[in-house]
Formats: sequence, C-alpha cells, structure tokens
Amino acid sequence: MHIVTIDAGTTNTRSALWTDGKLVAQVQVEVGVRDNAIAGNKYALKQAVRDTIAGALAQAGVDPAQVTLALASGMITSALGLLEVPHVPAPAGIAQLAQGMVQLQMPEVFLQPLWLVPGVRNQTGSVGLHNVEAMDMMRGEESEVIGLLDRLQLTGRAMLIMPGSHTKLVSVDEQGRIAGCATTLAGELLQAITQHTLISQTLEAGFAQELVPQMVLAGAAAAQKTGLARACFSVRTLGQFTDVERNERANFLLGAVLGGDLLALKNSSAIQMRPDTSIIITGKPMLRQALALLIEENGFFYGRRIVVSDEQQAGMAGHGTMLIARERGLLPH
Repeated sequence: MHIVTIDAGTTNTRSALWTDGKLVAQVQVEVGVRDNAIAGNKYALKQAVRDTIAGALAQAGVDPAQVTLALASGMITSALGLLEVPHVPAPAGIAQLAQGMVQLQMPEVFLQPLWLVPGVRNQTGSVGLHNVEAMDMMRGEESEVIGLLDRLQLTGRAMLIMPGSHTKLVSVDEQGRIAGCATTLAGELLQAITQHTLISQTLEAGFAQELVPQMVLAGAAAAQKTGLARACFSVRTLGQFTDVERNERANFLLGAVLGGDLLALKNSSAIQMRPDTSIIITGKPMLRQALALLIEENGFFYGRRIVVSDEQQAGMAGHGTMLIARERGLLPH
C-alpha cells in the first residue's frame, strides 16, 4: 500500500511516500503559505505540493495511480493554504482530529483527493486583553504530537517542547489528548537577531554550531536579569572586548533567546505547566541540547525528561496523519 503525506508550513512544503507503513521517499521545497500571502493567490503552494508529490513518487518509482491515500496537515489547512479547515477545540485527541478531517478534490494538484487534518485551538470563550495569553493555536504540530506519542508509547500527562521557526509548547493530558498549547517566536527571533541586527557582524551571521553549556546558561541568565535586548547587545561587547570565540558568542545569544521559552513554559496560562510533568524535547540537535540543558539547570522542573532522537522524530508528521486516518476509517486497523 502506497500513501502520500504532505506537511505544508509557513516557509516549507514536504511530501513523503510511505509503502506498507515505511518511509521510502521524501522531497522538500522552500515554499509555504507565506508565498501565497505575498503573491495574493494559491499558485505557489499548489505547485509546491504538486512538485513534491511528483518528486517523492519518482524517487521510489511509483506511479500516481498506485497511491491509495493522500493525507495533508499543517498550514495547508489555514486561510492562506489550499482550504481552510476549522480548528478542533482542545482537549483534542486522535478521535476528535479524525472526526474533523476534510476531503479536498484538487485534481490540478493531485488526481487523488487530499484528506486534510485539522489544527487545534485552545478552548476559550471570547478573547480580550484579560485572557489573550491563554489563547493559542496550532496547525501541523497536532499530527507530530500524535505520531510521537505513539512512537514513544507515552502515557499520562506530558509537555512537548517543539522548537523550530516558532517554538510550540504542547500540553498533553492523561488521556493522550492535546490539552492546550503556547507558541513563541524564538526561532524567528534568533534568525532575525543573528542576521539582521548590529550583532550580525560579530556572529558572522551564523548560528551556534557546537554546544557550549556555560555560554548558553550565561546568556539565559543575562536575559533574565536585564532583558533580552540588553543581553543581545552583550554579544557585541563580548566580540569587541574579550577573547570569547564566535561559536561561544552564538551560544550566549541562543541561551538568551531560549530563556524566554522557559519563562513561557513555567508561566503561560495557555498550558499550565506543573513541575512534575514529563517533558519531551524535539527539534534540531542544537536546540534539543540547549533546551535540555536549560531545563536541567532550572530548579522548577523535576519530572521525567526525554530528548527525542533524529530517528524517533523522522517522518513524525506523516506517521501521525496516518494514525489519524486509520482512526477515521480511511486505513485498515
């Protein structure tokens, strides 16, 4: 059985081919819903989905007619995507996500219909200044959460930390449902500060390549004491008046930015973190290591901690969408 899964985000679109449950081919392009927003139409995303599907099938030598099912998740289901699908309100587990799936016929993209997985929104009433911090939403991470919970065979309450362009903090309840989420702009902030501010020269517009624990911790401490803006300027000071190396300076900035994620993790009313909750950390190796270090050194957290490996998170969104599709009855159990 051949299944296509599509994960379309803000800046990237990725399509994968699964044969009998195994990932056999994957193609990614740097096109996402942001390109739709800029162009004012859906052509760029349509082409990205069409081309990545075709590329994955070509890699594996599979004809489009042999594909049994096509599944999609992420920002493809937003107003800027191919079809807006309403968020499912939290708490939302695999049953609620399966029920919220929507079929999209778009033959100019793929001959098979696309089954779209909905995102999840925090369950609140009307939103205003009094409760805006408690409100949040996701599109795409819900499939990754379902896939990761299955792969790790996790039970009980957990908090997933999912850094990327944005950091998603996702609370999971005792029933394995997404209870709420909180989002930060940590990844975008790190990129913008590194490449488009005064300190880009001292960082050579590059990110940290190797973890330097004392510098990560020092950056986080500086941001906690005098604020992120001041800590950022200290990176330039380190470059001008000390022999601290470029990678160490980049580690200092990384700690300063990620320290904000820990504040959100501890204090956000959107997720209501308890210090004994199990924490699962995903993402790129450098971000996983830095976040694990900051959590380890913070006296607030004492629950179990799992740092996910590259192998465990490979194809995570696709694996999750197939589990949701099986719950919907689109795949055999």
